[in-house]
Parts: sequence; C-alpha cells; structure tokens
Amino acid sequence: MDFVVPLLIVIATIAAMEWVAWASHKYIMHGWGWGWHRDHHEPHDNMLEKNDLYAIVGAAMSISMFAVGSPLVLGGAAWWPGTWIGLGILGYGIIYTLVHDGLVHQRYFKWVPKRGYAKRLVQAHKLHHATIGKEGGVSFGFVWARDPAKLKAELKAQREAGIAVVRDSAGA
Repeated sequence: MDFVVPLLIVIATIAAMEWVAWASHKYIMHGWGWGWHRDHHEPHDNMLEKNDLYAIVGAAMSISMFAVGSPLVLGGAAWWPGTWIGLGILGYGIIYTLVHDGLVHQRYFKWVPKRGYAKRLVQAHKLHHATIGKEGGVSFGFVWARDPAKLKAELKAQREAGIAVVRDSAGA
C-alpha cells in the first residue's frame, strides 16, 4: 500500500498539468510569450520550432521537482512529494509529446484517426490553428478536447465580433 499515495500524486499532477498547459497556452503563449509560439502557427519546413523551447521549460519544472524530492540535492532536507510531482510533470510531458507533436502535428508518425477521442483531439487542435495571429482562438488544452461543433460556433462568434481572424477553411 506504500505505492498508493505516490501513485495518486502522479495522477493528480498529470491532471493538474492539463490546466497548467491550458493556462500557459492561452495567457503566455498567446500573450507575452508569442515570440516563442508564433512559428508553431505558421507554415515552415524546420525540424524544430522556437515553440519547442516551452518543452525545455516543462523539463526544468520536472527536474526542479525531482531535485526538491532528493535528499542528495538538498542535503537531507528533501520534500518527498517532489519526486512524485516531478514524475507526474514528466508523464504529462510524454503524453503531450505523443498527442500534440505526434498525433496532431504528425512530427513523429503518420496516423489520421477516423473516429473516437483521438479524432476529436485532432479536430479541436486544428480549430485552434484556424485563427491567424495570437488573438482569439479556441481549444488551448492539449489532452482535453471540447466538442468540435461547439468550438466552431465559438470561432464563428469570435470572427463576427472582430476578436479573431479565422482562416476561410476553418468552417467557422
């Protein structure tokens, strides 16, 4: 039973990281951090993007928590949940890399889902990329995807209100 609490910490951290990722994406990447994120929204043939620097930020968060949880780093004054929080952040990073970079943007493998939640994730993220520039937009999460029909309606309302410039092919 010694594994139950650490496992719950890891699972809770993975769940919390979706909120952290959503808030970071909406308010940092599409705000003052647009300089790193812009190239992710523009066509290019580069293997890497400036946007990939955000993965280094996530890795630093995970490594920092591992350090806080290690008695070797803090001279015996470790905070034991730190290790498990660090593992949860790492787990979320792996999920993000597989889902966002792999499945949605097909940087690592080619597979277009025909149904199910994987298709919904791809559709929601394509709708996120339907806007031009950093203003407006929908679907800022990476693993949780709202109903694409509701996202299209939200994009249409943003376009009509002059909040966002939506690409013609977005269906909004």
